[in-house]
Amino acid sequence: MTADASRQNTRRALLVGAGLLAAAGGGWWALKRQATSEPGASQAPAGDPLPADFWTRQFDTLDGPALALASLKGRPLLINFWATWCPPCVKEMPELDRFHREFSGQGWNVLGLAVDSPTPVKGFLAKKPVAFKIGLAGFGGTELAQELGNSAGGLPFSVLIDAQGGIRQRKMGATSFEELATWAKAFVA
Repeated sequence: MTADASRQNTRRALLVGAGLLAAAGGGWWALKRQATSEPGASQAPAGDPLPADFWTRQFDTLDGPALALASLKGRPLLINFWATWCPPCVKEMPELDRFHREFSGQGWNVLGLAVDSPTPVKGFLAKKPVAFKIGLAGFGGTELAQELGNSAGGLPFSVLIDAQGGIRQRKMGATSFEELATWAKAFVA
């Protein structure tokens, strides 16, 4: 290798390293900004309204007919936007499943909207099945999440909708059974 080629390789390595460092710094800054300006869960005391066309939306499922949101209307609903490639999403799935199992008898619906493609979702659920409904929102699910208050566009994102159709809680980031149970007890149908 010539000295000129060696300098070019060194220059490329430095540029790649600088780019990675800049990306990491930007990610750190965004997380820090989110942590100070948007502290995880936010309560909507009066029940923020849903988008006008919310109950008309439908989502494909892995094993049957499309899931119509209208079929979930009139009962409290927890929607969780998630993806198989999102470690905090994967970590919270058992918590969501436990919430579903313990609160569905009290009138609660849980819906996981996968911001992902069908193949990885199917593979994930084959290994770690859940008892609640899963809809395939695809990457268009990020638009719905934004309409429901996810201004950062990150995952996981959870929204609690009361039986009257008002948004009562939002949370960016992983949640826990204890947190969800607290929400449910605070907003009894």
